Order: sequence, then structure tokens, then C-alpha cells
Amino acid sequence: MSGRAIVSCFSHPSTSCYIPLSRRTQFAHASPPSPLLLSRRSHLLVAGGRGGGKVWANVKSEKNVSESPKYEDVVVQKARGLDDMEEEVKWWQVFPKRWVIVVLCFSAFLLCNMDRVNMSIAILPMSAEYKWNPSTVGLIQSSFFWGYLLTQGRPLLQIAGGIWADTVGGKQVLGFGVVWWSVATALTPIAAKLGLPFLLVARVFMGIGEGVAMPAMNNILSKWVPVSERSRSLALVYSGMYLGSVTGLAFSPFLIHQFGWPSVFYCFGSLGTVWFSVWLSKAHSSPLEDPELRPEEKKLITTNCLSKEPVKTIPWRLILSKPPVWALIASHFCHNWGTFILLTWMPTYYNQVLKFNLTESGLFCVLPWFVMALSANVGGWIADTLVSKGVSVTRVRKIMQTIGFLGPAFFLTQLSHVNSPFMAVLCMTCSQGTDAFSQSGLYSNHQDIAPRYSGILLGLSNTAGVLAGSWDDVFKVSVGLYLVGTVVFNLFSTGEKVLE
Repeated sequence: MSGRAIVSCFSHPSTSCYIPLSRRTQFAHASPPSPLLLSRRSHLLVAGGRGGGKVWANVKSEKNVSESPKYEDVVVQKARGLDDMEEEVKWWQVFPKRWVIVVLCFSAFLLCNMDRVNMSIAILPMSAEYKWNPSTVGLIQSSFFWGYLLTQGRPLLQIAGGIWADTVGGKQVLGFGVVWWSVATALTPIAAKLGLPFLLVARVFMGIGEGVAMPAMNNILSKWVPVSERSRSLALVYSGMYLGSVTGLAFSPFLIHQFGWPSVFYCFGSLGTVWFSVWLSKAHSSPLEDPELRPEEKKLITTNCLSKEPVKTIPWRLILSKPPVWALIASHFCHNWGTFILLTWMPTYYNQVLKFNLTESGLFCVLPWFVMALSANVGGWIADTLVSKGVSVTRVRKIMQTIGFLGPAFFLTQLSHVNSPFMAVLCMTCSQGTDAFSQSGLYSNHQDIAPRYSGILLGLSNTAGVLAGSWDDVFKVSVGLYLVGTVVFNLFSTGEKVLE
């Protein structure tokens, strides 16, 4: 566009002029005119066209100029339009999909422990109604672990949790597990009315469903979560178990008092169907299978995750020949011994040694679960921060697991030296709080050393952990095993991949 034409546009405000977009852009980015030029333009207008360059002085153009839209106003309006477009994108649409998977796994483990602990509360009115003796009560309580051991303690069974998760896919197996144990939970009152054998079968089925949950979760997170976010994601998921115990212990007495003991199983079991409907619509076993995953997030995950290809054959000889694998198994045994002994003996210790009544004992038994949920997430953030700062994964895992072993060992040794109930409760709580750092140690190590076989590896090590929970002993044995686990894990474990 010529300079003469531009001048003509200024001379005839009523005449419409078209200025190309490229020129408008140039005007928008041009430097502002000098004050002198502005002063002269305020007094002179050059008439183009037929006027042939006549000049009028003091032409009253202020009204027309003020009525015409300023370019700055147009820019502001366009900027506001862009802001409105940005506001239309909801926060949940840009929320990382991998953390949606993590939150859903957290919810599954929350339900897992809610359904697991409800029997410990409901067994009291149930035994009174059906006239069960203590031996029968113990049989019912232990029947859960029969199914739990079946899915994790027999690797040759092709339906075992870890094998199934690594070969079929984490979405299918975890979904099956939640539905299976939820149905078994909801059918518990009916099974109890039919007779003791039916109740035992329902509890075994519940154990089977929960037994596949942990390997399936480990499998799916190994594909979705980058190494730099592994500790905090697993810590959050495992804290769901701790909070599930708190939730189950808190709401079960209320439901039993208001609606009777069957309501606990009906209510908790129905929550699984709600979770399953969300899981079906949102979850995928791998980011490569998710058509709605944003390209930038898919690139981030696929370039930072080690587990990609599905498992077709399982190299058992190779797996069992690696020292880090046996370090995990031994450490898991030592860890679960201490944890299960503390959880089993804690109410008795509070009641018989500290002379707390049952209400106080129940209150103080819930406290460690809160502390474990908090410290597990704190430990996860610390571990991931260290990894992001360049500390080797091997060193981070050993640091976190050393805290998870030596912390409980130290606080348990102090129990024989304290004289007040407050200090005893503090020692027990701190013991469980430091124990939760294991979520960023051995519990994260399965995905480090064998990302493709993480579900199988967790099934193997967790079998040893469940066996540890079936024995009873005093705190001194727990301290000894914590020390043994510290030595074994630091000597033989690694944070590097040892299995392709």
C-alpha cells in the first residue's frame, strides 16, 4: 500500500480503507511516533484524492478520530478473547494422565484395606450371632491369607498374580481383582447365613482378588510412571492401604451400630463397582494403548520408562540367579515380619503393658496408620528429588531402605527404657513412620531391576513377606530381622536394571 493511499485514508474518515494484515502487523510493532510528529499531525491533515494535496489548518477531526476504534483497543479485545479460549480448557483436561492412573491405583488400594479390615470389626457381632468359638474365629480370619498365598506363593500356576499381570496387562488384572474381592465382600453376609464352609470360600475368594492387586499395580505403574516420579507415585499408592485401614476401622463400627453388621460388607463391596466403572473408561495397561493421551506426555513417558514390551516367556532361571532378586526377597521378609508383628501386638501391648482401655487402644492403633501415610509420601518426594539431582538410583534405594529398617529397630529398642505411656506411644508411632520409608526403598526396587517382570518379582518377594506375617514373636526378633535386612539389602541390591 502506497504512502499516498495511507494519507488519503487519514484525510477522509468516512472513506473505508483496507490495510493488509502484514501492514497492520508492521504498524503494531513499529516504534511510537515522536512528540513533535504527533503535535504536527494534531494540527494538519493532508487531503488526498481529488483535493490534490490541499492543506487545511485546525481541522476539527477530534470527534471522528475518537469515534473510530483504536488499534490498541482491538488488540486488548483480541487478547481477552484468547484468555477466554484458554479458560475453556478445564484443568482436568490437562491433568497428567499418568497421575490419573496413580490416583485410581491409590483408590483401589484404599478399597483393598477397607474390605480387608472390616472383618476384624464385624467378626465380634457375627461370632455372637452364630455362636462361633475362638478357634472358628481364628479360622475365618486366616482363610483370607489362603487365597492371598494362592495367587502369590505358587509361581507355577499360570493364574498367579505376577505372571498374569506381566503377560495379560495390568488394567485387566487389577480390574478383575477389585471386582472379584468386591463381589466376595458383598456376598459375605449371605455366605455366613448359608454356613461356615461357604463363608470360608468367600474369604478365600476375597484373598485371591486382593492377591493379584499388588503385582498388577506394580506392572501398570512400571509402564506409566517415569523413573524420576517412581518413588512418590508408589508411596502415594501404598499410602492408600494405610488410609484404607483407618477408613475401614473408623466407619465399620458406625455402620454396624446403625444398620447391623451385614451393612459393612454391602456398603464396602458396592464401592468396588463404582471404582471399576471409572477404571474401565480411564485406564489403559500402557500409554501406547491410550488414544486420548496427549503427544507430549506420551513422549515423556515412553522415553523415560523402561518397561515397554509385553512379557511372552518368563526366564525363571535368570530371575532366580540374580543376587538383587534374592536381596529383595530377604528384605521383604524382614520388613513384613516387623510390620506384621507391630500391627498384631500393638493393641495387646497398649492394653496389657500400658494399661490403656480398649477405646484408647483403638485410638492409638489408628495413629500409626496416619503417620505411615504421611511419611511414605514424604519419603517418596525426597527419593525422587535425590534422583532428579543426579544421585544414583542404587544409592537412593539403599538410603531410603536403611531408614526403613534402622528407624523401626532404633525406636523399638527404646520401648524397654521408657517409663511413660506417652513416650511408648511416641516410640511405636515413630517406628511405623520410619518403616514407611521402605516404600521408596525395596517396594520401588522391583521396577528398577526388572521393569518387564516387576509384577512377577513383587509376587515372589511378597510371598516371603506374607509368610513372615504368619508367625508370632516379640519385638526383639523384629529388631534382629530389621538389622539383617539392612545388611542384605545394602550388600546385594541395586537400582540398575539387571533383567531385560
